[in-house]
Amino acid sequence: MNIRTGLLLTIILIFNNALFGGEKVGLIEINGAIGPATASYVDRAIKVSEQENYKCLIIQLDTPGGLLDSTKDIVQSFYKSKVPIVVYVAPSGANAGSAGCFITLAADIAAMAPNTSIGAAHPVAVGGGMGDQKPDDTMKQKLENFATSYIEAIAVKRNRNVEWAKSAVKESASITSEKALELKVIEIIAKDTEDLLKQIDTREINGKQLKTVSAEVVNIPMILREKLFQVLWRPEVMLILMLIAIYGIIGELSNPGAIFPGVVGAIALILALYMAAILPVNLAGLALILLAIALFIMDVFAVTHGVLTAGGIISFVLGSIMLFDQAESAMRLSLSLIIPSAIVTAAFFTFVFGKGIKAQFLPAKTGKEAMKGKIAEAITEINGNSGKVFVDGEYWNAVSDSPIESGAPVEIIEMQGLILKVKPANKKG
Repeated sequence: MNIRTGLLLTIILIFNNALFGGEKVGLIEINGAIGPATASYVDRAIKVSEQENYKCLIIQLDTPGGLLDSTKDIVQSFYKSKVPIVVYVAPSGANAGSAGCFITLAADIAAMAPNTSIGAAHPVAVGGGMGDQKPDDTMKQKLENFATSYIEAIAVKRNRNVEWAKSAVKESASITSEKALELKVIEIIAKDTEDLLKQIDTREINGKQLKTVSAEVVNIPMILREKLFQVLWRPEVMLILMLIAIYGIIGELSNPGAIFPGVVGAIALILALYMAAILPVNLAGLALILLAIALFIMDVFAVTHGVLTAGGIISFVLGSIMLFDQAESAMRLSLSLIIPSAIVTAAFFTFVFGKGIKAQFLPAKTGKEAMKGKIAEAITEINGNSGKVFVDGEYWNAVSDSPIESGAPVEIIEMQGLILKVKPANKKG
């Protein structure tokens, strides 16, 4: 009997391995704010999962929120996907806030790790593009109504708690994973990925039964383009690009012909303006920063004793604070970045301005002023009508009120056209 049981178990194991041993699931991790790079990453991961015939795609999520435009792109990718999408809010302590709430509810299977949270989906800005300085009450209401209807449609489609979904937008409701399971916002609480695969095993998605209990988890990493874009689209990077643009352009204007600072500054400015077209930028804040750049440039050419530079610094600080004031908190510039940036900018322009002031008091190196006071050698006799001197490696015609012998040292009094007026070097007055 034991032998028969052993043989039966062996056969079952062999059959099981043959049937399911090659099963695979895709896995991507999203940490941080949701943006265009995230949407591109999710769309590509779905296509890879479809091509490789993965049983499902697991998206491990931890985000404070992000751009609504990018969130919509991700949700649309979910709807078009031929492979089941599992959104897993993890690890412990993770949060699916704002945009993350929309993404979690839109998944075929919504799961969370213990001690995680979801919600706070009230819209702050629609995202992508230069919006109004401050949304008025009408605009705010329109944004809220749109977000409410949008999350309601998602909840209805995925058969999840519609009322709570609406409250996440209207009241910024936020709940724990345990409460989310109780309210039927999610289906699963899993301690880790292995536990998740066990719990979703045999579930039916779009008429297909998942076989994931022994599936191999395949990580789908970001490609270089996505990584680069993920870095570039951040508000902090946009501010840094603006600083590089300021330093580069001013450096080129103050040192014509240097070329390198100008090229770097121009590239940085173009990238910064491109980011401004993607991010939820406050136009007033952007205008103040551009004004700061203009004031800095003007101070290079105008002697204002630092007045324009001081105005530029004030304009820059105010503009930086206002630049993303209508975006979600996760996408606003912090004072810990703005203040050091302002200090560095002030130091830079103080240096540039200081160099300019010092240059005003340096002795002239060319022209009439440069010749006055120099000591030259009389090459010929010099009188009131003619003579020649040798100075700075050149021969000059010279005249003098008193006769000067050849070979004697002379002091240049002034330059009259192309003729130098000189006097004996050993005489005063």
